[in-house]
Amino acid sequence: MDSQDNKFNYKIILAAFVAVIIALLIAFYYSYAQSNAEIDFLEQEKSILVKDLTLMKADVDRLSAKSEMNEIELQDSKFKVQELLDSVGRLNFTVQKLREFKTELRRLESKNDSLLLKNNFLRYNNMLLTDKYDESRKQIENLRANSNSLAEAEALQRRKILELNQKLKTKSYLKMANSEGSGFRLIRGTKPTKTNKASIIEKLRGCVTILADESEAGNDKIVYLQFLNPNKQIIEDNANTITVNGNVYSKRVEFSFTGVDMYICESITIPEGSLMEGNYTLNVFEDERLITSSEFQLK
Repeated sequence: MDSQDNKFNYKIILAAFVAVIIALLIAFYYSYAQSNAEIDFLEQEKSILVKDLTLMKADVDRLSAKSEMNEIELQDSKFKVQELLDSVGRLNFTVQKLREFKTELRRLESKNDSLLLKNNFLRYNNMLLTDKYDESRKQIENLRANSNSLAEAEALQRRKILELNQKLKTKSYLKMANSEGSGFRLIRGTKPTKTNKASIIEKLRGCVTILADESEAGNDKIVYLQFLNPNKQIIEDNANTITVNGNVYSKRVEFSFTGVDMYICESITIPEGSLMEGNYTLNVFEDERLITSSEFQLK
């Protein structure tokens, strides 16, 4: 009976020992598997860190090549990225180390983003400056072109004036006398009535005698009448004037000269009540030359 009890107890102890061994083996297996999984995870994270740091280093190198950033800032970032990259490559990883490296990587990424943003801002400002420079250069070129054109126009005008002066010196002009200016009132159904009352005048008439010159007989001639008010302002004909080579006239008169004394008259129309009291002037020109002048008074 005692022998059977001993055998039974021995079997129980052996079973318990085997169970402990199996439990230890299972625990070791799970611990080993977990350790391998952690090692694989850390190796993957290490590879990701190395890749991110390598890309970041390439970005910093590109910024250095563009020479648009502060060199001290770039060198500092480049050094810190390389330092972290070397540390990741030579150290055995733990979860704690992984956390530290990730924290440092995030900080470097934030600084790198700041450098990229600053670089983009500088590039944008440089682009604006380039555009303003191009615009200013075009404006200067236009000013130079306009200046040259203005100088050429002025030179041409000077040549024309010299030619005109020479022409005026050699030209033979009509001889005139007895120029006379006067005012007229218009009454419906009757002929214009001569008057010197300024407030009711609607027409101003200019007359002049062309003296005889047989050498000019049969030639077409043009003379210009210029009426001036007391303020020496040119009076318009129906709100119009005649401009010839910069000179302004009130009326153009064309006629065929017979070679003998001719008395010619021509009128301009003005609004009633537009004239003031005072002394008025009638100038008579042939081409740009003043031939004769007279005054008349309106009250």
